[in-house]
Amino acid sequence: MTYDFDLFTIGAGSGGVAASRRAASHGARVAICEQGRVGGTCVLRGCVPKKLLVYAAHFADEAADAAGYGWRLAQPVHSWPELIAAKNKETSRLETVYRKMLSDAGARLIEGRARLIDAHTVEVAGTRYTAANILLAIGGHPVTPRIPGIEHVISSDQALDLPELPRRIVIVGGGYIAVEFAGIFSGLGAQVQLAIRGDEILNGFDDDVRTHLARAMRARGIVIHARTEIAAIRKAGRGYALATKAGAELSADCVMYATGRAPTTAGMGLAEIGVALDPESGAVKVDDWSRSSVPNVYAIGDATDLLNLTPTAIAEGRALAETLFNNNPTSARLDVVPTAVFANPTVGAVGLTEAEARARYPAIDVYRSVFRPLKNTLSGRDEKTLMKLVVDRASGRVLGAHMVGPDAPEIIGGLAVALSCGATKTQFDKTIGIHPTASEEFVTMYVKATEPKARAAE
Repeated sequence: MTYDFDLFTIGAGSGGVAASRRAASHGARVAICEQGRVGGTCVLRGCVPKKLLVYAAHFADEAADAAGYGWRLAQPVHSWPELIAAKNKETSRLETVYRKMLSDAGARLIEGRARLIDAHTVEVAGTRYTAANILLAIGGHPVTPRIPGIEHVISSDQALDLPELPRRIVIVGGGYIAVEFAGIFSGLGAQVQLAIRGDEILNGFDDDVRTHLARAMRARGIVIHARTEIAAIRKAGRGYALATKAGAELSADCVMYATGRAPTTAGMGLAEIGVALDPESGAVKVDDWSRSSVPNVYAIGDATDLLNLTPTAIAEGRALAETLFNNNPTSARLDVVPTAVFANPTVGAVGLTEAEARARYPAIDVYRSVFRPLKNTLSGRDEKTLMKLVVDRASGRVLGAHMVGPDAPEIIGGLAVALSCGATKTQFDKTIGIHPTASEEFVTMYVKATEPKARAAE
């Protein structure tokens, strides 16, 4: 059978665009469909605009620290509307770049909402297109619980376009999105409260990272309410009152929920054509080759809810294009993937946490260092950096590297190469560091941390 396209991609975010461009470069006839703006979550509602706001918040630290280095500055004044306008200008520029990249690659952009009619047919705005292969790169969306007053809250999407900076804000959630926005709003002058269900923020990260960051955030004035669940929200004057299940009440001018995201798979006709979905999240179930239960229908990125990071979606998309159109069977490697939390201070991590390593290996060694960065000695800032290595005792291989402190994502990004190559602690030790830098601490940690049982006995 002859199809209109060799590949029909649904979703023009980072993963979908990467797959489409790579497929087109190998001679495939490619169409890519987008119902909103081209660029997806990362470019328009996530990584890029959020980090621009993070930079803005960090300038408050620079201004405060300058006095220790002999600078005499007037009291800084920040304009939230000017920041948002500048952010919008940049995301619009990036959308134009993405559109040009697709055009230059020869991929046809089709705008509108897509629905699958059968395994090879997609309908967009009343027009049907056929394709040998269909790729679902549809991303995700914020989800909120069904509680009274939930209509009063904003998500991270709306937080990026508030008309003015809230004076007081309650952020519900303890994941990386909640933690990052807590740092943004606090750094720009808002009073921030974080309400989390568990005992600590950043579930899934190394425990030392979680406690170290929480301590730093509290020192910056962010109030973290642990073991707190919101039962209802009501309008109270010009602000809002949040009733907790424990009977307490929190108040704020703005309430933001960052309690998770879900794949945007509903209403696309996927289950009707046999695509297996996770019954709880709606995620597309895929194998190691991004293939769904329907052999010619594939899914990457947040649609699969496996590892929701932009670089992994890009890697999956490019791997699929290589497999289908370049006679080069490729599966994206997702076993050693670095990640970052652009909180204040920042977090970087790659590999296993201490708890994960103890569960998988008979014996491990842990190296931990907490120190005051050189910059803070003159600035007077009482904030310390944490660095940690998790090592398999038998082989000496470094299983995980974790950091909280300035430039953590940049440093961990380099260490990810070492862990991907299976580097050992001995090789770390033989490496000459750059002095004076924070990064050299990762190659000069010689003293093993005390074992948990020994610590408990002390």
